[in-house]
Amino acid sequence: MIVSDSSESRSEIASLLSLIEVQVIEVSTGPQVREQIARHEPDLLISDMQVGSMGGYAIVLDLRLEESGNRQDHTPVLLLLDRRADVFLAQRSGAEGYIVKPLTGMKLRKAVSALLEGKSFEDESLKPTQTSTR
Repeated sequence: MIVSDSSESRSEIASLLSLIEVQVIEVSTGPQVREQIARHEPDLLISDMQVGSMGGYAIVLDLRLEESGNRQDHTPVLLLLDRRADVFLAQRSGAEGYIVKPLTGMKLRKAVSALLEGKSFEDESLKPTQTSTR
């Protein structure tokens, strides 16, 4: 399931995933997510960090609250971040993975594969570089 208020973003994500066999369900607002998850039971949710009045962070928190109350099964979430500063929120949201835009097909497919295998995914391009101290 792809969540974004931008039809262009949803199309781009679906296109980048076209090399792996997935069925894509598109959702345009955060408040629709819980209902659509209950209806379709997706294996994975890919959400923009910014989605109208209910962004990715709030979407993940809502899903995790529903899970903790045994009202919904667990759905892994991959957050698509607009800026490096969003990593802090993504790491604390309960999402299993995150990628900072711009998206590449290779990175997106790698993240999706990891989450579908029950693993987590952190955007490697954001890891600190090692420096030598002499």
